[in-house]
Parts: sequence; C-alpha cells; structure tokens
Amino acid sequence: MALRTAAMTILALSTLLAASPASPVSAANAASPVSVASAASPGASVRDPGWAWPVDGARIVDRPFVAPAEPWSAGHRGVDLRAPGAAAAVRAAMGGVVHFAGVVVDRPVITVRDGQLLVTVEPVEPIVVEGQRVEAGEVIGTLLPGHCGGSGARVCVHLGVRLAGEYVSPLLYLGGLQRAVLLPLAEG
Repeated sequence: MALRTAAMTILALSTLLAASPASPVSAANAASPVSVASAASPGASVRDPGWAWPVDGARIVDRPFVAPAEPWSAGHRGVDLRAPGAAAAVRAAMGGVVHFAGVVVDRPVITVRDGQLLVTVEPVEPIVVEGQRVEAGEVIGTLLPGHCGGSGARVCVHLGVRLAGEYVSPLLYLGGLQRAVLLPLAEG
C-alpha cells in the first residue's frame, strides 16, 4: 500500500508540472476535444487496472485538466468527458466508499473515496447513498444535462480527482497522458 501511495504521489507531481498553465500542452488542448484512443500507445500513461471510464461510448476528453497557478487561481480541476447522450449511465471510476451523494450549490455530485483519493462526478443524479461500497465500473447514477452546454451532441460528465487534497488530472488513472520526460540542462 505504501508503494502504491508513493507511486501515485510521484505521478501526481509529474502531472501537476506537465499540466501547469504555462505548459503548451494544456493551453493547446483547452479549445478542442481530444480522443483518448489507447492508453497503451508509446509515451502514454498506462491505465490503472482498478479504474474504469465513467461513461460508455467514444473516449473523448471535451475539456482537459488545467492546473491553476495557485490553489485559489482559475483552472479546470478535472476533465469533461463526452457522454453518449443525456440520461447516460455514469459508472464509478474507481472502487471505494461513497463519500458524498447530494447537491452542491445547484449541481448533483457523487464523490467516491479510497484512502487519500477522492473522485467526483457531476452533474449526476445518484442512485447510491453515502457510506455505500462501490466497485470500479458499477453504475452509480444518471447523467444530467447542463455541464457542457446541454443536450444533443455535447453532453458530458465532469470527472475530478483529488490526491491528499490536491487536484490532479484524472487521466493519470484512466490512461492517455503523455509521460513527462526530463532532459539534461544545457551547459553554458
């Protein structure tokens, strides 16, 4: 368990560095959807076997994770994943215990906890209750319209992940992130 926690922390730190607002990757991807075809492609992160994509259909990231410069700054603290349509089944991205199932401000939210990981999906009408144990891939609710512009072709679920209280890219766990490559400093 300690080895897994250390590995997750290292992945989270590398993602925060790679997806910072100054990163050309996050700025370039902010305006256009990205298809996550295969987590096994060269240079991509490997999907955590204990995780599942939360909606069926094509794996399209409609809006990527954009780490804020400071914890209070603007950013996009999760990813918006394209869904096949309104009222789509939403699945638990990871196994754990339902930490929260209710409304925050005006949006229904479900949060699943496993140790120091919190995974949140919204806007989702829950069919689970707080304290209930869920497995990765288990249906936990129904997607409601409104997050990515409403009905029709642009219906999506927002997926957020916090590791020890810090937001990290969910693609660390779902696969599809390019690995950070550290290069030697140029001399002189």
